[in-house]
Amino acid sequence: MAKDAQGTPDRRSRTWFDGRWHEGALNCVSPATHGLWLGSSVFDGARWFEGLSPDLDLHCQRVNRSARAMGLEPTMASGEIERLVLEGIADFDGNTAIYVKPMYWATAGGFMGVPPEPSSTVFCLYLFESPMMEPTGFTLGLSPFRRPTVEVAMTDAKAGCLYPNSGRAITEVRSRGYDNALMCDMLGNVAETATSNIFLAKNGVVMTPIANGCFLSGITRARVIECLRADGVEVIEKTLRPQDFLEADELFSTGNHSKVVPITRFESVSFQPGHFYRRSRELYWEFAKAGVA
Repeated sequence: MAKDAQGTPDRRSRTWFDGRWHEGALNCVSPATHGLWLGSSVFDGARWFEGLSPDLDLHCQRVNRSARAMGLEPTMASGEIERLVLEGIADFDGNTAIYVKPMYWATAGGFMGVPPEPSSTVFCLYLFESPMMEPTGFTLGLSPFRRPTVEVAMTDAKAGCLYPNSGRAITEVRSRGYDNALMCDMLGNVAETATSNIFLAKNGVVMTPIANGCFLSGITRARVIECLRADGVEVIEKTLRPQDFLEADELFSTGNHSKVVPITRFESVSFQPGHFYRRSRELYWEFAKAGVA
């Protein structure tokens, strides 16, 4: 059975590169490319599902900010990226959720080849079918690996070079029987999971780690906070320790991949999907549907 570049059988995908659409996952990076060799790639992730593409404009704007933080020169206006996304999505069958991935990388380097050469920046848009995760939840183990600060890594960008750290965190906790990793910053305060932002609820109050520059304060995270507050829920962004999550009434996660999902266990403590998880998911879908009303 044929597989696409992600290793998934028969997944429909389209690539916009060098001024036109290509069917499938186009091979568009050579071994000499700076982005492949030295990691000067940034991307963003948006979603199309159930006829909805919530906050697509914000994702398109963020990929350009990430490019600038990496030292690249964005070549596409965010509005043009958004237009291309909608153009590309229209060619799919409309039945399967789509992951939207605009990307930039440098093809050449500057001094001794190390810094990216801004004028060599190229743009790519990759769309591929990717069903939403069923909201059955996932388990978390506490990772021994930490999130870096902006002084030592590109934490102010959604940079590809950050993800090997998340990957090794997931690999380590999976060896202990967990699905995902809860990661702390360099001071031992909780940052996020290896793949998404995290919330807890305790005594009727929702809390989430305050954005401190070591993790991506996500677009879905911000939207859920806004929706909950508008619904009358007290949401506090604050410094949280792993113990706070062990003592919580419920845990849930937000992120682009599957939006709002419950967390069913953290280390030895099990949780049931709770009221605030369910209300967050309900409110998010109401927001998304209102955008096309």
